Amino acid sequence: MNQDTRPAVIVAMICSAEVLSMLTVAAFPALLPTFLEEWSLSKTDAGWINGIYYLGYLSAVPVLVSLTDRRPARGIYLVCMLVSAAAAFGFAFLAEGFWTAMLFRTLSGIGLAGTYMPGLKLLTDQLEHARPGTDHSRSVAFYTSSFGLGMSLSYFISGELATAWGWSTAFLILGFGPLAALLYMAVALPRDRTGPSHAPSTHLLDFRPVFRCREAMGYVLAYTVHNFELFAFRSWVVAFLAFALTRHPGESLIVAATTIAATSNIVGMPASVLGNELSRRVGRRKAIAIIMWSSTAFAVGLGFLVDAPLWVLTAAIIFYGFLITGDSSSITAGAVAEAPKGYRGATLAVHSCIGFSGSFLGPLVFGAVLDWSSPADLGGTSMASWVWALSVSGAVAALGPVFLYLLRKRSGNASLPT
Repeated sequence: MNQDTRPAVIVAMICSAEVLSMLTVAAFPALLPTFLEEWSLSKTDAGWINGIYYLGYLSAVPVLVSLTDRRPARGIYLVCMLVSAAAAFGFAFLAEGFWTAMLFRTLSGIGLAGTYMPGLKLLTDQLEHARPGTDHSRSVAFYTSSFGLGMSLSYFISGELATAWGWSTAFLILGFGPLAALLYMAVALPRDRTGPSHAPSTHLLDFRPVFRCREAMGYVLAYTVHNFELFAFRSWVVAFLAFALTRHPGESLIVAATTIAATSNIVGMPASVLGNELSRRVGRRKAIAIIMWSSTAFAVGLGFLVDAPLWVLTAAIIFYGFLITGDSSSITAGAVAEAPKGYRGATLAVHSCIGFSGSFLGPLVFGAVLDWSSPADLGGTSMASWVWALSVSGAVAALGPVFLYLLRKRSGNASLPT
């Protein structure tokens, strides 16, 4: 890339690299029924393995993303692509149960910490360099929605590869996704990029300027509960479909459960973009409230649909996937827009670190609620247990607009400039 590179090209290059880097993300939840049986995992065990990915992310993101305020993000970005690939290869060859799975999923989460938000920082820095002072929220929307596209492909490809060759080969092949992104972006991102134009005056892990910014912290907390609901759903959707099949003996889904999960994720890309357009028309906070409370209401009803015709349940899951991601880009664009000057990387670090605590807790709490609400401690064996788990997840997400209201501008004006 150079100074004259068109913004559309910049967005296309960085988003495509993100999609490649995401191919390993959903491999474990996509193949969860296999691991539950093969490794004799409880639902709480599975919740830990699903959630530890995001705990690994949380452990690394404060340092890795904050560093992008002080030096070009290229080196961090490329090294962590390599970590993501190595984690997938390690899982393929060495994972044999709960503890080894925890190890390699933690490493994979660390890889994400150095690629997802640093990739967004790369994108916004490049766009600001090319078109200073321009509203880049649409580009942020495309980038954040690419996360869902990458996860969708991860679900779909994981299921297809595991069906053909087994889960170990699936992880091995998927590991070449971030490796390809590494090679691709090593060429696309030249070494001579300039550093940050506004270096922060505080030390690396001093996040006080961000914590003092009420508006930014409102988006951080909204992102946290958004992630709680989103990643609980993404981690458990295949297992939910597997349970639904037990209620329909002799019937089968139109397509594989992993394909349905992939579709429920891929619709998140247009949902995120459309959600951003709604924000530009009616204001971010209002748009986020409409979307989050709609997904909460739908989550409460989704568990009751396990006895509905399978095509109805499939359509409902895909629609829920659309609703649940509609606020994603608006929340992240709001955090970027409200970041204190010189602290965009630090703001994204706080956004990720606190926000992805929801990603860790969502799958874990969801699994624990399934165990708690099921007879004989056999998690997820009744419709009531899934209704409880989905309702708890949705109720947490409903807090997002509340946080945005409480941390709005002190003038009391709840709308944001678009």
